[in-house]
Amino acid sequence: MRQVDTTIRFLQSEQLTMKNRLKVLRAERDWSQAELAVQLDVSRQAVNAIETGKHDPSLPLAFRISRLFEMPIEEIFHDQA
Repeated sequence: MRQVDTTIRFLQSEQLTMKNRLKVLRAERDWSQAELAVQLDVSRQAVNAIETGKHDPSLPLAFRISRLFEMPIEEIFHDQA
């Protein structure tokens, strides 16, 4: 059991987080977080969490963001590796 706990802690510390251009893209359009949230059907807090890297979007949300900004997902989101 001790080995499992150690492995879990290692994996949690090594999780990749995604960087994104969401804040820049939103600012280029002069949209508030609240305005973007309405267009994406999420909360303003969700937009903030994605912009600050606290949370990664779900795949369906990433596709909605991609369609809204008319850009491929990989031009908006990328991993830190």
